[in-house]
Amino acid sequence: MLTALGALLVSAAQTSAQVAPLDPDLAPRPSARAARATGPVRVDGVLSEDTWAAAPVIDEFWQQKPFTGEPASERSEVWILYDDRNLYIGAELHEQPGYRAIIPTLQRDPNTRDGDAFGIMFDPFLDGKLVFSFFINPGGAVRDIQTADDGRINNPAWDAAFDLRTRIHDAGWTVELAIPWSQLRFDPTQGEQVWGMNVLRRIRRKNEDATWAPMDRQWQLYVSSRGGTLRGFDSLETGRNLSIKPFALASEPSGTLQSEAERGFEVGGDLKYGITPGMTLDLTVNTDFSQVEVDQEQVNLTRFSLFLPEKREFFLENAGVFQFGDQGSSRTRTGATSRDFSLFYSRRIGLGGNGTPLPILGGGRVSGTAGPVSLGLLNMQTLRDGEVDPENFTVARLRTEPVPGLTLGGLFGNRSTTDGSSATNQSYGVDADFQALNGYLLVQSYLAGTQGRDAEGTPLARQWAGRLSAGWRDPFWEIFALYRHFDEDFDPGIGFVRRTGIDHGYATVGVRPRPNWPVILELNPYVESHVYTNPAGLMETRLLTGGLGVDFRDGSNASFSATDRFEHVFEPFAVRGVEVAAGRYGFVEGSASYQTNRARRLSAGATVGGGGYFGGDRFSVRGDVRGRIGHQVLLQISANHNVIDLPGQPETTADVYGANLDVFFSVNVLTSAFVQYNAASEEVVTNLRFRWIHAPLSDLFLVLTERRDVANNQVLDRFITLKVTKLFPF
Repeated sequence: MLTALGALLVSAAQTSAQVAPLDPDLAPRPSARAARATGPVRVDGVLSEDTWAAAPVIDEFWQQKPFTGEPASERSEVWILYDDRNLYIGAELHEQPGYRAIIPTLQRDPNTRDGDAFGIMFDPFLDGKLVFSFFINPGGAVRDIQTADDGRINNPAWDAAFDLRTRIHDAGWTVELAIPWSQLRFDPTQGEQVWGMNVLRRIRRKNEDATWAPMDRQWQLYVSSRGGTLRGFDSLETGRNLSIKPFALASEPSGTLQSEAERGFEVGGDLKYGITPGMTLDLTVNTDFSQVEVDQEQVNLTRFSLFLPEKREFFLENAGVFQFGDQGSSRTRTGATSRDFSLFYSRRIGLGGNGTPLPILGGGRVSGTAGPVSLGLLNMQTLRDGEVDPENFTVARLRTEPVPGLTLGGLFGNRSTTDGSSATNQSYGVDADFQALNGYLLVQSYLAGTQGRDAEGTPLARQWAGRLSAGWRDPFWEIFALYRHFDEDFDPGIGFVRRTGIDHGYATVGVRPRPNWPVILELNPYVESHVYTNPAGLMETRLLTGGLGVDFRDGSNASFSATDRFEHVFEPFAVRGVEVAAGRYGFVEGSASYQTNRARRLSAGATVGGGGYFGGDRFSVRGDVRGRIGHQVLLQISANHNVIDLPGQPETTADVYGANLDVFFSVNVLTSAFVQYNAASEEVVTNLRFRWIHAPLSDLFLVLTERRDVANNQVLDRFITLKVTKLFPF
């Protein structure tokens, strides 16, 4: 059977190779030129000015999928202009008669994979350390992303100020974009500006992605090493790169947990200044994040903490510079991700253990690049809040690339109380990454330590963590191996670690054949194994998994897996009101999932899993249904149902239900309503948001957040907040 499977995979790979006339990884990198505008450019979605005709056209695109390496099926034309104030991008994206644009949403930072899209990437320093990407759908919604480390670290929460118009017409759709030079980072002292660049055209009805610089489908547009080059700039000036963004906020708190809270009015703001072409200073005073969406409830059926993503704008900007720890990819199995370990986890600043906000007096950050060096410095001060002490947080991060492909770095962090007590925590570490052989080989490592003093001033023992991993990912093979170690009391006070007191070994082998079949685009059969041992050398956990991922040509996907699992529980632990006793457990579990094409007006996804569970049984099912009316109304309903049945204990369930309604009056007037019910705690969380973008990066928010105890019919927390921000560029 294994021989037959191997023959099938080799045959599929050979068939795929015969279909593609161009190998994206071996094709030469293209080059384009920008032209200085000969007159004013009016951003209106109509490329009617004569100056557009004088610019060289970019019109040769190659498919990433479904037929990798073949020419794009529809014609696209792109022009690059500039003047002393702006960089201009114009695009005519031609379509067949009767074209109907697929526009799933008008919200800022949408998932542009769900519809038609145009994307462009700029790498001003041509080194992958500070890359700016813009993805635009035909309705004018934009997802702007700042990435680092050749796309391995991405920050989709970065927002730029720009002027954009899109226009849908009988022959396709048009994009016209003006980006002020102040929003990009580059070196104006260079004699000749040579930037990295790539351009993307997504035709969703065909499930087609095509790029100007040929790329295999395993790479994202912002992987700048796969891009081409852009030349033609002269006499560029960055300006002062100074902006101030004040805010004013009025709030009305109520609820049983806010009985002593008073109505409030606050002011504060942020300042941004470009110290050098690649280095930025950010200052914040009386920092407020009341407009940020609430955390979604998650079901945790493990004995370890859950990682919750950062959503606050100040901490997300240039977040890639501070990244230290386990890194992963959505399309590559690496055995561990930032959800397992991050030496710096910004949610430690200004948020309590249960996610409740803590007052932030202010702080500052210097971040960016200077030649081969990436630098990040952060200092934040929080205020006392009830029994929570005021604290100061300091982080320093340095990375450099002494030779191409090799990155070395270090991080230091300090967390200390500022009320006179002696409690401190220090984190520090060094890391090294090496990428070679056309980007297919990646070696990663780090060594980190923690130490400090408790509130009485007693020194805490130094504790260590380390990692060494190596992986190979080409268009067909996927091989990865990892070893990690964490001391029992390793405790990064400004970081996150899911599991300590372990040695972790991981290995996986998989392939990604691309058969020339009518229905299936790509297969991904694989095996992987995790082994965790404790300091005494005893095995605590072993997972052996076999799985299969399937990408279909219509844009849907499915996955299947089966896991043989062993757990040695040394100390009893509780999950959702039931107790797992100490002992040795062996059981098998499996899962299956399917996601329909999300570009359709009605789409759905579901995952079913279960099997053994610590001497008993577990069954889980979760799913969501998405429906949209045009591109202005989007409704999503989700459910997560879990049942645990352990011997001698009552059956327990853990259910979470949610609904999200978005209504978009335009790309600048957005409303959303999110409601989630946690059956275990019998609480309902509601978040209603109105957002008016009245000027670039300037907002008016009206937000209602409520947490209600359904069992006792009482409101625990309720906040009504009106917040206004205004960006003043200089």
